[in-house]
Amino acid sequence: MKLCVALDLGSKQQCLQLAEGLADFADKIWLKVGLRAYLRDGAGFVEELKKIGNFKIFLDLKLYDIPNTMADAAEVVSKIGVDMINLHASAGERAMKTVMERLNALQNRPLVLAVSALTSFNESEFEAVYNDTLSRSVRKFSQMSFEAGLDGMVCSVFESKLIKDVTNQNFITLCPGVRPFGESAGDQKRVANLVSAKQEGSDFIVVGRPIYENTNPREICERILEQI
Repeated sequence: MKLCVALDLGSKQQCLQLAEGLADFADKIWLKVGLRAYLRDGAGFVEELKKIGNFKIFLDLKLYDIPNTMADAAEVVSKIGVDMINLHASAGERAMKTVMERLNALQNRPLVLAVSALTSFNESEFEAVYNDTLSRSVRKFSQMSFEAGLDGMVCSVFESKLIKDVTNQNFITLCPGVRPFGESAGDQKRVANLVSAKQEGSDFIVVGRPIYENTNPREICERILEQI
């Protein structure tokens, strides 16, 4: 299981300071650059992070559009030095196949994951939007993504095992909403701790607030790495 630290802070400088504080772990952790940071700081932000340490970068933009537009966007962001990107599975199998056809033509492409259901959804909220249960939709989205040639899914810890059962054990699961030591869930609904993440077979855990809101982010990072 790998740790991905979310750079979801309020300014570019705060994000860079956090990365600098974790530079000694650059070969052990990933950094997640989200929509706010990418819009605010631009593609050059990725290059700045790479200069701090040999971090692998997950660009979390959750692409969602018509197939050709998604493929265009995926191709652009794949050329800025990131190691993983994502898109919404609900864009459909044709859109996902179009993206993968485009990216597979590149000399080096990032890992591509699909978002099943945002971890901010609870069961009733999800059903109100998608008119289906979480488990049925996650199963369907995962199979579609697998057939389209993607590398894995962004999902809740509690869906990781289900996803691997309906695809295969090498299909990556990246799980946000992890509160390593029982911290507050905040606006997340389907949260888990490190023990659950390991038991459910998560390949990546994304941890943000429990690290960057702590007075000693490095120490929290170290504790997590010791336990995974």
